[in-house]
Amino acid sequence: MLTGKRILLIVGGGIAAYKALDLIRRLRERGAAVVPVLTRAGTEFVTPLSLSALAGHKVYTELFDLTEEAEMGHIQLSRAADLVVVAPATADLMAKMAGGHADDLASTLLMATDKRVLIAPAMNLRMWQHPATQRNLATLRGDGVLVVGPNDGDMACGEYGPGRMAEPLEIVAAIEAALGTGPLKGRHVVVTSGPTHEPIDPVRYIANRSSGAQGAAIAAALAALGADVTFVSGPATVPPPEGVRVVQVETAREMLAAVEAALPADAAVFAAAVADWRVANAAERKMKKDGSGKAPALDFAENPDILATVSKMETGRPELVIGFAAETDDVVANATAKRARKGCDWIVANDVSAGTGIMGGAENAVTVITAEGSESWPRMGKDEVARWLAARIAKALVE
Repeated sequence: MLTGKRILLIVGGGIAAYKALDLIRRLRERGAAVVPVLTRAGTEFVTPLSLSALAGHKVYTELFDLTEEAEMGHIQLSRAADLVVVAPATADLMAKMAGGHADDLASTLLMATDKRVLIAPAMNLRMWQHPATQRNLATLRGDGVLVVGPNDGDMACGEYGPGRMAEPLEIVAAIEAALGTGPLKGRHVVVTSGPTHEPIDPVRYIANRSSGAQGAAIAAALAALGADVTFVSGPATVPPPEGVRVVQVETAREMLAAVEAALPADAAVFAAAVADWRVANAAERKMKKDGSGKAPALDFAENPDILATVSKMETGRPELVIGFAAETDDVVANATAKRARKGCDWIVANDVSAGTGIMGGAENAVTVITAEGSESWPRMGKDEVARWLAARIAKALVE
């Protein structure tokens, strides 16, 4: 899918630099030409020889190379690529990019390029969370720089958290998306995410513990494979992903309307934790205690069933409709019954009972249920679950 594409790969100085070796191999497998640039700090972790051997190309390290600079080599390098990739992008490299510094070959190339830039940050979690790094990240995104990762994980320093560089295949998917060559190019996918808030009065509402993290990760993974994603999100606690069309809603009825407006689509993934019920007699003013000690009477009405509505459409139904089943007992049996009842193609089931830490947590353990049976996946980060699911969706739509 990357045949004929030329990638300028800048390798920064961090332990994650070893992943650049596998990244080069993956890119070349897909037909891309890779031109490596290694920073001085990067040479402490990988050698020019190893990069050159895998890339089949000379490795560039020095800005003041008389042979190259006689022909303005840094300008040619920066303009000849289809995409510039920085992996790992260290805190220092990000700071140089955001500040417009050009004091070595890597930073000069980044200043001189007229092509899109994709960075894969990697650093200690405290460095990633530092206000300066977050300011630089915001600046870079504002400048149009694409970002993949970082992921949560174990660090070389022994800590755990955000800052681990995205895996090579994840970076490849982001490169394919940036170049418009992913397997889902030209496909439209609708993804719902987060909870819904059903008002009791202007200041109170009924909700659930969904963070929206899994839905956001799925939308990002599909976009990384080239899909045109419409992301319909309730009031989640995680931000929406980049590179998708975002529609913000509050209630279940608003979410159904947004989904219907987004159709037609090739696939729809209903990851939102939609409230089954709403308050039928929601007050227009804040409800106050009247001194009687009695709770106000709330009448409930059933919310529309978004998954069933779309699954059973006679016209305009997506080719692939996927629901989620958050269960606390008999997970597979209940989810299998739900798939049959709703009429969807797949159900992604998970156990959200209190001891699992899945609802609102960083990990998930799911079972994918289809007409052919069920397949249980190991417990892993929600980003990785999303990548597995996106790859399976791509396979189903492309074959």
